Amino acid sequence: MDLIPQPHRMERAEGFYELGDGFGIEAGPGTEGTARWLRATLGAATGFALPPKKGDEYDVLHLSVRPGLDAEEYRLVVAPHGVHVQGGSPAGVFWGAQTMLQLLGPDAFRRAPLPGRNWRLPLTEIRDAPRFRWRGVMLDVARHFMPKDGVLRYLDLLAAHKLNVFHFHLTDDQGWRVEIRKYPRLTEVGSWRARTKFGHRASPLWEEKPHGGHYTQDDIREIVAYAAERHITVVPEIDVPGHSQAAIAAYPELGNTDVVDTTALSVWDTWGINPNVLAPTDDTLRFYEGVFEEVLELFPSEFIHVGGDECPKDQWRRSPTAQERIRELGLKDEDELQAWFIGHFDSWLTERGRRLIGWDEILEGGLAKGAAVSSWRGYAGGVAAARAGHDVVMCPEQQVYLDHRQDAGADEPVPIGFVRTLEDVYRFEPVPAELTPDEARHVLGTQANLWTEVMEDRARVDYQAFPRLAAFAEVAWSGLPAPAERDFAGFERRLAAHYGRLDALGVAYRPPTGPRPWQRRPGVPGRPIDGPPPNR
Repeated sequence: MDLIPQPHRMERAEGFYELGDGFGIEAGPGTEGTARWLRATLGAATGFALPPKKGDEYDVLHLSVRPGLDAEEYRLVVAPHGVHVQGGSPAGVFWGAQTMLQLLGPDAFRRAPLPGRNWRLPLTEIRDAPRFRWRGVMLDVARHFMPKDGVLRYLDLLAAHKLNVFHFHLTDDQGWRVEIRKYPRLTEVGSWRARTKFGHRASPLWEEKPHGGHYTQDDIREIVAYAAERHITVVPEIDVPGHSQAAIAAYPELGNTDVVDTTALSVWDTWGINPNVLAPTDDTLRFYEGVFEEVLELFPSEFIHVGGDECPKDQWRRSPTAQERIRELGLKDEDELQAWFIGHFDSWLTERGRRLIGWDEILEGGLAKGAAVSSWRGYAGGVAAARAGHDVVMCPEQQVYLDHRQDAGADEPVPIGFVRTLEDVYRFEPVPAELTPDEARHVLGTQANLWTEVMEDRARVDYQAFPRLAAFAEVAWSGLPAPAERDFAGFERRLAAHYGRLDALGVAYRPPTGPRPWQRRPGVPGRPIDGPPPNR
């Protein structure tokens, strides 16, 4: 049984349970959503109607919430008389149903029945539960916009791998992607750039056509609801105070107008760290409070991500307004000014029953007590945050930034960063060894990040994400041994079957033999970094 992620415990018996036209579903209280999902997905693949049935009938899939199991824990039993999926909550039932789908074979992931297929499940009992409660993927739609149907497709791919947090990177220098009705120019102006750098920022190549797009508020509601049906939480990111040129291009008064002509700025068309950051003024705070008011209406998530990374301080050093604010607040320097800016929104979100999370730069200058940290610059930020009592999501760039290249070969498309092979990702350990057990409890989980500067379309995102995202999903879900002791050869054997599922889902993954000819980007320069990445 080539399951990914690997379940905690499996017992296989002789024989199979055959599914036929009369196969139906008994949906207990709380499992109605999983039943609807199965009728839509498994029903499409098999052609079966999967009607409601009672427990005393034959050919029944029994779905039930079972007290005593942890929330995302499930038990799947395939017996000669029927199939049972029990979960500690509706989410646990859904993950059990995902496992059942894998047991049916790759064709269970197709959208229409193929002729001559027989549907059967191996007689088995599986008991399973996740290691982490935060099993996330960040998708950057600011650098290259992904239309709504592509986002919905990615939610299905996350669900198929039992990943449950979708970190939605909605704003950056290169584009503002969410409709804010109070400030229409954010999308009227901020969602489009005139052209796009093709390749790394040092590349001489340009795509000389406008690029952009945005999600309406109804699009966002649809995405959030679609995710919720799959027990995925959508965590939005609105970047402050750096990575904000798209917003400044739309509303120039947001920038440091006393040191730069912000009216001359446009949505940025290249990559890298941008010097144009938000002005630390009351007017800027009020503006973004208006933004976050609408964001909170759209996203019910506990956490709201505010970015906080890569905020150059040069404009603040030269700005009389910023320097006066530092003196007025009694701050030591510009780092503390950024901490004040982030702290304002931490308090603002806390007052509204939400929690702030940001990249690990928010630790600089001090961090509000309730804030959580996405540790991206290696492990150090996560270690410091956990030791200070802050919750942490571990997503170190050197380990799980899936925009980094997968191989050192010359055919690798637009090679960025360190080589991070499938095996490297499989041996990633989210919890730093130096943390005590009490400190380690602050590690909420882990997240893989997909930055899209050099991923111009859905196929490129697929290529960078898969199959490494399957390895990451197992790290996040399964209770694996220490990295050196992990059975990578066994994972590769299971992955050979998983490729069939990815094929059925239409995923343009990187084959184990290397990129296919149409996946290459000859002549488009990247930024490869030689040697092993630092492990700190």
